[in-house]
Formats: sequence, C-alpha cells, structure tokens
Amino acid sequence: MKVIAAVLSLVAAGAMAIRPAAADFAKSTGINSLPAIEFTQLSQQDTNPLGTKALAIAPADWKHGETEHFIYHFQNSYVATPVAVEAEFYFRVITKELAKAGDTWTEKAHIYIFERPADWESFQTSGGLEPWTGGIQSGSSLFIVRNPAFKFSDNTLGHEIAHLVLRRFYGNTIPLWLNEGFAQYVSKAAHASFQRARGYGARPLSSAVRREELFPLAAFTRMGYPAADRVEAFYDQSERLVRFLVAADRAKFIALLELSARGQAFESVLAATWGGVFMNLTAFEEQFAVYAVKDADPAISPP
Repeated sequence: MKVIAAVLSLVAAGAMAIRPAAADFAKSTGINSLPAIEFTQLSQQDTNPLGTKALAIAPADWKHGETEHFIYHFQNSYVATPVAVEAEFYFRVITKELAKAGDTWTEKAHIYIFERPADWESFQTSGGLEPWTGGIQSGSSLFIVRNPAFKFSDNTLGHEIAHLVLRRFYGNTIPLWLNEGFAQYVSKAAHASFQRARGYGARPLSSAVRREELFPLAAFTRMGYPAADRVEAFYDQSERLVRFLVAADRAKFIALLELSARGQAFESVLAATWGGVFMNLTAFEEQFAVYAVKDADPAISPP
C-alpha cells in the first residue's frame, strides 16, 4: 500500500507539472519539481560513452537529479519533472508485470533529456546514431528528446524503460520479437494506467495484423529487424504474440521469457512451458493467427 500511495502521490505532483503551459514553469521551478543537485553529488555515475558525448553538448546547460530508480540529466525542471513522474510509475507497472516488484535495483539507469532539436542533432552526429532516431536505449542509459514546445502523450517513454528493465533483469540475449513485443505491450498498458490515474479515460490499444502480413513463427521468433516496409507488421505481431501468451497464462509467459533469455529456441521453450496445452508449434500458430488478426484488448492491472 505504501508503494501505491507513493506512486499516486507522484502522479498527483506530475499532473501539476504536466498540465500548465511550459512558459508558466519557466518562471518558477515549483514545490513539486525534480530537485537539481550537483553532478558530483549524484549517487552513481554513468559509464556509458554516449553519456559523456551527451553532456559535452552545451555542457553549461545540463542539470542533474535523481529519484528512487533513475538519474536524470536535463536543462529545465519543468521538462524533467513529468519524465521523472512517468518513469517511476512505468517502472512499478513493468516490474509488477514481470513479478519482479520486490527485486532490488541497485544500479540506477540514467535518462538524458534533450530539449533543443539542434542539440539532439549534434548528439546524433557525435554518437553515430541514425538521423531518424528520436530516442535510444543503450545499455543502462536512455536518451530522449522532450521539446517543451510540444506535448508528449504516448507510450514511447514506457517502451524504452521496458527495455531498460528487461536488460537489467534478463541481460542482452532476449530475442528481438520478445524484447520489442513486451515493450510495446506493457508500455501501452502502463501509459493508459498513468492517464487513468490523472483522471483521463484511457485504455491500451492493440493493432491487429493483416493475415497476409503475418510472419511464420518459426522464422519470426529468430529474425532481426525486417525491411523497412515490414517493420510495422513486425512490431504489431510481436505485441500481439506477447498479449496472446500473457492472456493464456502470465506465469507461463514469465517462464518462457526466462528460458528465452538463456538462449533457448522458441519451439523448445514453448514445449517446456505450454507443452500440455499445445501439441506442437503448428497447433500453437493456428490459434495465435486467429488472435493476431482480430481486435483484442487484455489490460494490465495498475500497480
């Protein structure tokens, strides 16, 4: 109950930070803003080389702060505060979904918040990023753009935090479909939960996949990113496959995730976890295909 109360308190504070215009916040940091502390006073330093590159861009403008699970690097508290509120909320939803809510999180993740597009473009160049990149998770660090001239209300932050959490608990060997599928699935539900906590009517939405665009599972569960014209279908199928597995049995899904992170092929982890339900991959694929092409909307309970 203390965790729930703390989260709701953060959400209430975040609502005050998100709704007014950015210009209003520029006049005052506010009593609920993320406090800025000296760089040398941060509890942990970031060893990621991209972090060094980020802080080298307009170095005098960076401020720093931290919450229970994250360290933030930012220019203005009125931009960083909503990010901090959402980040902690998403962390709790994601760890609860993975049955990891009670696990320790000794190493905080670093979140770098760029406000000026020109600074982000400089970072893209110095970091060797693709020019279309709007945010990136690298190791235990997250780099995002939050231009205060625009409102941000989507699942992007939750998606990237899901990647951070997965990496922390399961390492770097999770198959791409599972990594992206879980991040999409949990971030949509977490964002809807966050919006409901602020008084908005919201629910997670899942995009169906056209039957002719379905990837065969034997290839799909082993593949990397597809060609550009198939990326959307890949993400939608990944998210639908995770939803299908979680809806069938969440405990079995977590067991599948753990076995997959150890490098076992999908066919073998499916047999180990759902062997008594599906005779083989073909039987599983037939049922999943029906689910993948129709609307479905199972929700995650808030923390």
